Amino acid sequence: MSTFRSLRVRNYRLFAAGQVVSLSGTWGQRVAQDWLVLELSGNSGVALGLVTGLQFLPVLLFGLYGGVLADRYDKRRLLIGAQAVMGVLALLLAVLDLTGTVQLWHVFALAFALGLASVVDTPVRQAFVAEMVSPQDLPNAVSLNSATFNSARIVGPALAGVGIAAVGTGWVFAVNAVSYVAVLVGLSSMRTSELHPTQRVARGRGQLREGLTYVRSRPDLLVPIVLVFMVGTFGLNFQITLALMVKEVFGRGAGSYGFLSAMIAVGSLAGALASARRSGPPRQRTLFAAVVVFGLLEIAVGLAPSFALMAALLVPTGVAVLTFTTTANSIVQLGSAPHVRGRVMALYVLVFLGGTPLGAPVIGALAEAFGPRTSIVAGGVITALTGLVAAVVMTRVRRLRLEPHLARRRPHVHVYQLGPQPS
Repeated sequence: MSTFRSLRVRNYRLFAAGQVVSLSGTWGQRVAQDWLVLELSGNSGVALGLVTGLQFLPVLLFGLYGGVLADRYDKRRLLIGAQAVMGVLALLLAVLDLTGTVQLWHVFALAFALGLASVVDTPVRQAFVAEMVSPQDLPNAVSLNSATFNSARIVGPALAGVGIAAVGTGWVFAVNAVSYVAVLVGLSSMRTSELHPTQRVARGRGQLREGLTYVRSRPDLLVPIVLVFMVGTFGLNFQITLALMVKEVFGRGAGSYGFLSAMIAVGSLAGALASARRSGPPRQRTLFAAVVVFGLLEIAVGLAPSFALMAALLVPTGVAVLTFTTTANSIVQLGSAPHVRGRVMALYVLVFLGGTPLGAPVIGALAEAFGPRTSIVAGGVITALTGLVAAVVMTRVRRLRLEPHLARRRPHVHVYQLGPQPS
């Protein structure tokens, strides 16, 4: 089937299989980490936001340098090193928790260390996809990456919720540590002769600035990246308050929190598979529509009067989120020249994940002061307005004129290009 055509490539198949196993463990650890922080801090929303912020702060501080490394060195070897470090960190947290010696500052420190490893891992992993498949299959591979990511989001939190209730958070961390073996085996088993490596950039001055200048000169890349920053900072941070919604608003336990995370992932998986089925290049109007719809659904989630209704609304919310992120990722990857793709994707990851340290403590404090519902609704309002503003800005940048035709039988809108598009 065309939906899974990238899996015919052996190297990509090994990569995707390892990611499903490892990411399931990673998402399980995320649920367990949030639950452990709530237990150690006495249900503090600020502490929950702080640990999330610390995990993504290194991306904000050093994320662009990860892109420089991606353009300069062998991406497969960089991934092997980064994944090994992340496995060791998960094992250390497991030992601290299982021995009963874990303290809140331990979780904070290890979250920050995990973020340092992600500085290398995330942009390299994004750019490495283009070396495993052909350019024609790249949009499909990006969508399948999202599908594997969200398959893991379904399995990981669900199993973590059961595991926390049965044996505690420590064993969830231990399972995650073991799951990294799957990635390491997959990466080590690849046939390097079948990869499509880009020409590596020699060490030199100004390479970081060169990547930023490149993006700034390309409005078709700059607008999606700015949009990703706003959504990542204010919209996607609503997930950190779901634990507070479960405990304080609905009076439920860890299993219910894992269930809500899985409901988001079900919708996200559906959105990723739908994106994988699409043919042709990604469209910016899909990007803008997905952002606005996501913002409106987030508002509805925050206002949902019952646990069941909120859980149901999280499914279409997940669809909108993945439609947005997959489209943005494809636009940026396909629009970037190969010799700067690592740095461009590092900037993409920086704004997508690096905004979390800015937004997470604010959203957490807002949830603690006014309740988790208020923080979710506020994030949705900002997200929807951002999508509308971005659509208007991009329309003006591209100098488009919209002419509505309101005929009864077939109302439609003509789009006229008034000038040349920027290169």
